[in-house]
Amino acid sequence: MQNTARSVRELNVYRLAFASAIEIFQISKIFPKEERFSLTDQIRKSSRSVCSNLAEAWRKRKYLAVFIHKLSDCSQEAAETQTWLEFSLNCQYINQETFNHLDEQYEHIFAMLSTMERKAELFCKP
Repeated sequence: MQNTARSVRELNVYRLAFASAIEIFQISKIFPKEERFSLTDQIRKSSRSVCSNLAEAWRKRKYLAVFIHKLSDCSQEAAETQTWLEFSLNCQYINQETFNHLDEQYEHIFAMLSTMERKAELFCKP
C-alpha cells in the first residue's frame, strides 16, 4: 500500500473532518447567545483544528516523528470536539440523532487517524 495523495485535501480523513467542522458550524448557529464565547467558540475551534493540524502534519511529513505528533494533535482536537458535542446534547442544544451522527463521524475520523499513525511511513516523504 502506498499513499498516492498529492494534497491533504485528497485524504478521506481530511474531507470527513472538514465536512464535520462545517456541519458543526451550521448547527452551532442556533446555540444561545450566552454560549457565544464559550461552547460555540470552543466547538468550532476544536472541530476546525482537526483539519488545520492535519494540514500541518501533511506539510511536515518528511519528518516521521513530527508527522506522527501532529496526527496525535488531530486526535486530541477530535476528542475535544466530541466532549463539546456531549455538552451540546446535555444542554439540549442538539438532539440525540444529531449527536449520534456527529459522534459517529468523529469515531470514524479517529479510526482513520489511527491507521495513518500506524502506517506513517507510507505517508512520509523519503
